[in-house]
Amino acid sequence: MDAQVTPGPPKPVQDPPAEAEAPAATPGVGTKDRILDVAMRLFHEQGYNATGVSTILREAKVNAGSLYHFFPSKEALLVGVLKRYVDMLEPVVLSPQEERTDDPVERVFALLAWYRMGLEISGCTMGCPIGNLALEVGDSHPEMRELIHLNFRNWAKGVRRWLDDAGDRLPPSPKLDREALAHFILTVMEGAVMQSRAAGDLVPYDASVAQLRAYFDLLEAAAPAPRKRAKVPARTDRLQ
Repeated sequence: MDAQVTPGPPKPVQDPPAEAEAPAATPGVGTKDRILDVAMRLFHEQGYNATGVSTILREAKVNAGSLYHFFPSKEALLVGVLKRYVDMLEPVVLSPQEERTDDPVERVFALLAWYRMGLEISGCTMGCPIGNLALEVGDSHPEMRELIHLNFRNWAKGVRRWLDDAGDRLPPSPKLDREALAHFILTVMEGAVMQSRAAGDLVPYDASVAQLRAYFDLLEAAAPAPRKRAKVPARTDRLQ
């Protein structure tokens, strides 16, 4: 006769191991770039003051927490936009003109043609974004002036580089102050953009650039080694 097996006490049922709690999601770098992209576009199209944070959130398809994770305030977002313009100057504004032509003087006029294209595309309703912000927030947000001024200084520095590359095609110092000429070219561009926006057409812009071209012709005629330039089409640039 087989021995009877007495069952032992039932084993307690153990709960399945708890899953580790997922860390809170952190907005990624792509989110920050998207916010900056949208803010740049809206500040340019509508102006800084007219652009509400809610519009930026809607256009960027992000929630308020994601925006404020990167930018604690609208002013901080403006700082981010201005810093991005500083970073974009070489790859987006200056380098394409250097790729279009090896002629340093023609690079100046290729750059002016690039801004002309922006006016043409917008129907003369949107100007230089840095110039717009300088007028709109320079007084109300004086802490932004340094970044705006940095954008202008770097723009002039890039043009000055081309003027230096022109060598003896332009008069030497002290007959010609190339630093002052670079800032003068910036003044011509910004003033011409403003006048074309006011007029609603490209006539003031073209007239200003034509006068600058005539001035360069005089400079080259007075230089030690004038050289025939290779002209660049004025309307083939694409707005970046």
